[in-house]
Amino acid sequence: MNFVIGLVGLAIGIILGYIYRKNIYETQIKNLNEEVKRIIEEAERKAESILKEAENEKKEILLQAKEELYREKRELEEKINAKRIELEKIETKISQKEELIELKSKQLEQKEKELKELEESIKKEKENIEKVSVELKAKEEEIENIKISLKKKLEEIAKLTEEEAKEIIKQQVLDEARKEAYEMVRIIEEEAKEKAEKKAKEIIATAIQRYSADEVIENTVSVVYLPSDEMKGRIIGREGRNIRAFESITGVDLIIDDTPEVVVLSCHDPIRREIAKRALEALIKDGRIHPARIEEVVKKKELEVEAHIKEVGESVVFELGIGNIHPELVKLIGRLKYRTSYGQNILEHSKEVAVFCGIMAAELGLDASLAKRIGLLHDIGKAVNHEVEGSHAIIGADLTKKYGENEKVVNAIASHHGEVEPTSIEAILLIAADTLSAARPGARREVVEAYLKRITRMEEIASSYKGVEKAYAIQAGRELRVIVIPEEISDEELHFLAKDIAKRLQEELTYPGNIKVHVIRETRAVEVA
Repeated sequence: MNFVIGLVGLAIGIILGYIYRKNIYETQIKNLNEEVKRIIEEAERKAESILKEAENEKKEILLQAKEELYREKRELEEKINAKRIELEKIETKISQKEELIELKSKQLEQKEKELKELEESIKKEKENIEKVSVELKAKEEEIENIKISLKKKLEEIAKLTEEEAKEIIKQQVLDEARKEAYEMVRIIEEEAKEKAEKKAKEIIATAIQRYSADEVIENTVSVVYLPSDEMKGRIIGREGRNIRAFESITGVDLIIDDTPEVVVLSCHDPIRREIAKRALEALIKDGRIHPARIEEVVKKKELEVEAHIKEVGESVVFELGIGNIHPELVKLIGRLKYRTSYGQNILEHSKEVAVFCGIMAAELGLDASLAKRIGLLHDIGKAVNHEVEGSHAIIGADLTKKYGENEKVVNAIASHHGEVEPTSIEAILLIAADTLSAARPGARREVVEAYLKRITRMEEIASSYKGVEKAYAIQAGRELRVIVIPEEISDEELHFLAKDIAKRLQEELTYPGNIKVHVIRETRAVEVA
């Protein structure tokens, strides 16, 4: 009985233990299911987040790819435009070359025509000589008859010997022949002079008629157009710092008045004015206008103008068909675009003289290419600044000799104002062509030249003092701005320097009104953070 009860208790314990463990297992399974569900939900959230991030990254990558594609497309278009411009330049050069070839062809035709005329003239001269020869033969026969007649008369009347009669007749014949010969020589000389003068006039007239020169008026101001009047305030800057920095760096007077959407740059030096104009246009387009930016842009534009000067020189040399000129001379030719003489642009004057020389040389059967070379380079001495002493003719001769030009070119340049004796026909042609170009109506203006000389002299006087870095004449010559080196000039010496410059200006120059001398000493400290 007890055994049965024990078995029943054991069975009940086993059943209760099974139920307990089952409950525990079910609780654990439930907890595990909840944990799995939580993990799955968290995984789904992370997956969704990752998908969103991937989508955003995809959009960003696509946007960057589009920007890169657009940038590459724009660069390609710029390259295509550059190539197109280059092709247009090449086409222009080819067209100019064709015109030059056509001109040379016409010159050859003219030369052939002149040779035919010369042959006809020689033929006529031969006929004249033959005619004169016949006349002389007749004269000889007449003289012989007179001689015989005189001999008889002398023998009858004077009872002279034959030898004495011969001597008298010989002397009479010689006197008569000498008189006729002198008369003929005089007539021939007069005809030769008349023909030479007529031919010279024809050559000069042909040269003038075949060249059509542009009238070039030189100004001392440049106009820059603004997108709006608001830009004037940005150009002036806070308390005028931008406009002061611009004028100090460029040496150009910036005039801002009530004229809508326009500012004016005033300076007698065309190169400085061109640099200032390009710099101001770049600053307006960029929109960032402050002293540091102004200085950066001006330096950039100085290099740009220098490259433009070289391009101008190469273009002129190509246009005139002159080859093998030293690169330094080409640069100086380009600088002539920014030089004037009595208001006449020196580059246009040099081109005009080159064309005149070439035409006249061709008319005379000389080397037209050499003559044009001499004409183009004859005023090259005016391209250098005032630091080189001497007349522009001697300076130009020294420069051309230094850069390998031949003796004819050097002598022609040195002699075109009479400082050296000319040694070639080309040198004489240069003198005539230079006179033609300078003497035509409207070519020069004495008033502008005197003004420019005065302005240049003002800057030279200021620059001659020790410690002066830059000197600019502005306000149409009514103001002289002098910038000194701070390490060499102290604040106390500024006033004395200003007085010395003003006194020297008063002694050496003649000018209307007053000239205000500003001496500026500036120390800059620049650091990069």
